[in-house]
Amino acid sequence: MMGLKHGLVAPGGLRHLLALAGASRIHSSASSHSGVKAAEDEEFRTLELVKKGPDRRTSRVMKPPNLLPPRYKSQKVDQDWGNVWPAARTFHPATVPLPVRQGYPASLKPTPDKWGNAELMKIPNFLHLTPPVIKRQCEALKKFCTPWPSGLDTATKQEKHFPVTVSKSSYLHSSPTIRDQKARIVTIKVSLRSLDLDEHGRDKLLRLVKDRYDAKTDCLTIVADRCPLSQQNYDYCCYLLTVLYNESMKTELWEHEKEIADRERYIWNVSPSHAALQAIVGAKEDSTSEEVIKEYETAVTDLHNEGEDEPTITRYRECVLKLVGLA
Repeated sequence: MMGLKHGLVAPGGLRHLLALAGASRIHSSASSHSGVKAAEDEEFRTLELVKKGPDRRTSRVMKPPNLLPPRYKSQKVDQDWGNVWPAARTFHPATVPLPVRQGYPASLKPTPDKWGNAELMKIPNFLHLTPPVIKRQCEALKKFCTPWPSGLDTATKQEKHFPVTVSKSSYLHSSPTIRDQKARIVTIKVSLRSLDLDEHGRDKLLRLVKDRYDAKTDCLTIVADRCPLSQQNYDYCCYLLTVLYNESMKTELWEHEKEIADRERYIWNVSPSHAALQAIVGAKEDSTSEEVIKEYETAVTDLHNEGEDEPTITRYRECVLKLVGLA
């Protein structure tokens, strides 16, 4: 003790020191005992062989979430459909207020409805192209268009001033490349009446173009797709049309050597039937009307050019009977 080294200690002070020393020993032993107990509690835990479930009395009750109703139930009858479905998109059943059905039905079951219908979602739809939306889009495109010329109000005037029609297509789609192979195709249509061809040139042109000429519309159609660009194919179509016209207007030396049997079509004025008709009319005592002669000429020409069938043969028989005066 520090006090015993420096001098004597009174009996009261000694007792006080001994009490302090005993208290400190008791405190140290208590603290060490509590530390050992905490270590034992932490090291040795209770072994649970069977895991106990939660107490049913304290289990939480799951409430269903507050889900909003589908959108089509809150839509108005006079709504602007262009704002709901402004562009092409995948079919969405909660947006379309129509009972759409598509797909193959199972046995004794109706056609699948729009909910969870893969057939409706995998095909393109045109729900955005309603008449009001189309009208609105046309109004927006008017500022990019020029007015139609007032002098071209009829089809005859249009064909006279613009005899050539050029057609081509442009494609816009999402793909790795913006170029489409079908965009290079160019089609040119021209009326043969606008080419100012004579009989020889028209006949030669028709032999050159073959099935590219449509007799019902009197139009020649040229299609080009061999070049990679549409402008190149357009130039090639113009080149073909120019060459066809120039070749048709040429007259080769061997063309004058053609006989009547070598001609592609039957020509009445240089045919033996024309000379025979003149002989028959001259031998008759009474005169034959021009109408009967014209009908006979048309019947014979159609019989040779269109082929022998029931209508042409019947018309030819009637004309012959009129010509000889038996009808």
